[in-house]
Amino acid sequence: MNAQESSAGTEPVTPIPHETAGQTECEHALEHLYEYLDSEMTPDDERRMRAHVAHCSPCLAELSVEELVKQLVRRSCSERAPETLRARIHQQLTGMAVRS
Repeated sequence: MNAQESSAGTEPVTPIPHETAGQTECEHALEHLYEYLDSEMTPDDERRMRAHVAHCSPCLAELSVEELVKQLVRRSCSERAPETLRARIHQQLTGMAVRS
């Protein structure tokens, strides 16, 4: 099975999510890169994004860089806010939700 075929059968997978509206495939893929990284795409859109980066080295490289940045930020941001700050923010958010 090649990279453009779905894992469920032999149907070809369109290699990009959504409509491109005049953009190149790469421009469109890069515009939706964070949706992909944050698992905010539908399964079909994820499959199309994977198919695109499987045959596009520049987009795969950009994806790799962004994944690395996310990992570094996640590791660097492991400190926990002081409990008083957390309580104050929680109180403000609760108050905002009640007023809405």
